[in-house]
Amino acid sequence: MSEAVIRVRVGPEPIDAGALADEVGRPDSGATVAFLGTVRDHSEGKEGVTHLDYEVYPEMVEEVIRGIVEEAAQKWPILSAVVEHRSGVVRTGEASVAVVVSCAHRGDAFDAARYVIDELKRRAPIWKKEHWPGGAEWSRGS
Repeated sequence: MSEAVIRVRVGPEPIDAGALADEVGRPDSGATVAFLGTVRDHSEGKEGVTHLDYEVYPEMVEEVIRGIVEEAAQKWPILSAVVEHRSGVVRTGEASVAVVVSCAHRGDAFDAARYVIDELKRRAPIWKKEHWPGGAEWSRGS
């Protein structure tokens, strides 16, 4: 089997989930799983969240995420994977992160995508500041 095709991007540009699904599509893929994380209007008792402000460690963040995807490719037969994460201001309802994985079979694609997003949230050097009327607060993770 050939090596997985992997692309990682972290930056302020909006995420186009449809384009990412097209990007990982291949004739040998029987399953594409896309996880899209969006900014919600509440968080841990805070109502009216208007936006998040993401800060990243630019010299490390893409390398860390790529390493996570490569780990997943050692555990599951990933054919292609794309991970994009926003930096800067992301408004309520907008996508902040996307993980799109293609594999020959759906179980592998689901498991690999879940591993990537869970490990990204745990290990990637990304911080977010939640903003709501009358306040803001930093927290770890994406």
